[in-house]
Amino acid sequence: MSEQNAAFLPIADQQVVFRELVADALAHAKKLGASDAVAEVSESKGLVVSVREGDIETIEQTRDRSMDVTVYAGKRRGSASTSDFSAQALRETVEAAWHIARYTAEDDCAGLPDSDRLATGEHPDFQLHHPWAITADEAASLAIRAEKAARDLSPLITNTDGASIDTFEGHFVLGNTAGFMGGYPYSRHSIGVSPIAGKGSAMQRDYWYSTSRDWRTLAEPEAVGRYAAQRTLSRLSARRIKTGRFPVLFEAPLAVGLIGSLVQAASGGALYRKASFLVDAAGKQVMADHLDIYENPWMSGAAGTSPFDSEGVRTMPRTVVLGGVLQGYFLSTYTGRKLGLPSTGNAGGSHNLELRSRLTRSEDDLEAMLKKMGTGLLVTELIGQGINYVTGDYSRGAFGYWVENGQIQHAVQEITIAGNLADMFRQIVAVGSDAMTRGSKRSGSILIEEMSIAGA
Repeated sequence: MSEQNAAFLPIADQQVVFRELVADALAHAKKLGASDAVAEVSESKGLVVSVREGDIETIEQTRDRSMDVTVYAGKRRGSASTSDFSAQALRETVEAAWHIARYTAEDDCAGLPDSDRLATGEHPDFQLHHPWAITADEAASLAIRAEKAARDLSPLITNTDGASIDTFEGHFVLGNTAGFMGGYPYSRHSIGVSPIAGKGSAMQRDYWYSTSRDWRTLAEPEAVGRYAAQRTLSRLSARRIKTGRFPVLFEAPLAVGLIGSLVQAASGGALYRKASFLVDAAGKQVMADHLDIYENPWMSGAAGTSPFDSEGVRTMPRTVVLGGVLQGYFLSTYTGRKLGLPSTGNAGGSHNLELRSRLTRSEDDLEAMLKKMGTGLLVTELIGQGINYVTGDYSRGAFGYWVENGQIQHAVQEITIAGNLADMFRQIVAVGSDAMTRGSKRSGSILIEEMSIAGA
């Protein structure tokens, strides 16, 4: 079948074609003398439409495809890729990877995952693919509605950085010579808007967005626009505060970033290089004793859902932190071997992590969390990447709101918050019921007992 005809097949039929391509690549690698091989064939397409001041600003349509091949000559490894799916290109790509493998240095930890850890057999339909048959004009109309809702909320909204619709879908097949072959289609969609309030040196900008694998569950454009405008208006008349040590409440969309910091520090790559403050921390107290973190790769329709990781290792729900004690790391086959541990099915990242506190009550919304804090800083935006994962030192620019007696007093800008992640994790005194998912992580707002705030 020609490549042109294959592109117009239904996804299920394209998956069959992709499996044949993978099988052919693996067979050719073995014929050349490879001890093992891995091949992945993928294809994706997307549409991004952005508008500003009611007019279309950009339309981007993408279509990408790739075959990636890794070939092993014992403990030597070589990789090559191509976007040409013809039989000749397939053979040449495998041969390129083979030639590289023959001349690279040996690595005792290189090789395929253990066969008993591979996700063989059928897996459930996790509802990861919801294509959106939307035209550029229709997408622009939705984005314009979102931007208009933001502009209409108040005359103080004087401009916007625009609004956008982003739709993306793809599918892949991954296989190796240990007997694994699997793949599935997927999608993700989003709508966002970024209003500007005020004039001159008093201007402020904020944003909001909605994202989902299923376009039907996206928030209404008007709701996204209005909330983005509300967030922007609340930033007007922001000012600095005095330097000191105060309680800090991370808004839920930022709180998930703290979970991400834990993942980074507990990932195999950082651990075997001794570049993490959590080296040898498994089985030890790393967070407050009321906190648990769960990983669920099998959550239907979620962003981090997958029956197997990027190596074909099966995923499993597990508890990462229990009562503040770190139960395990985030390991691929390679990093696990470096540490003398089995893969945790996390090649490619974590899967649907959720932070929970045993102290959280259903009524602990953001307003209740502000009352718990009393006087301190509510952080709604972080600036910069000031995290040292070797030491745990944390220092980032921030925007937020000064709170006294549980009530927001005014917006705060031009400040820096600082601490150490090891201390911050242990000083989490509360997690709100205002849980929000961002990417593959979910958390409510997080209240930390005390951090340094550098202001005026």
